Amino acid sequence: MLRSGDPSSLVIDKLGDGVRGRNAAVAYFYFDFAAQKEQSPTVILGSLLKQVVGGLKKVPTKILQAFRDQEQVIGGRKLRLDQILEMLENISSLQQTFICIDALNECMASIGGSCLIH
Repeated sequence: MLRSGDPSSLVIDKLGDGVRGRNAAVAYFYFDFAAQKEQSPTVILGSLLKQVVGGLKKVPTKILQAFRDQEQVIGGRKLRLDQILEMLENISSLQQTFICIDALNECMASIGGSCLIH
């Protein structure tokens, strides 16, 4: 997790201060070597989407509907990766969006040792 005083935290704080009051968003993800199994592309991009949507004054109807549709599935289910990507693209087209990825060197796939995000 990011801690106050970390260079990463300072960058995110600076970006956040710089976009305050503007139609812009800042989202970040910090890779943790010890949590590789929990850091799938869906989890990572879902976290970024949650941060960007959380900063909106009003959540777009299309996004609300997608979440409601998924809740209707037996047992409820999370959004698929393609849905998350589409939503991030849509929101990013409406406002300036900064996405910070830290500790990318900690991102290792279980097969082949390559990063999950290309």
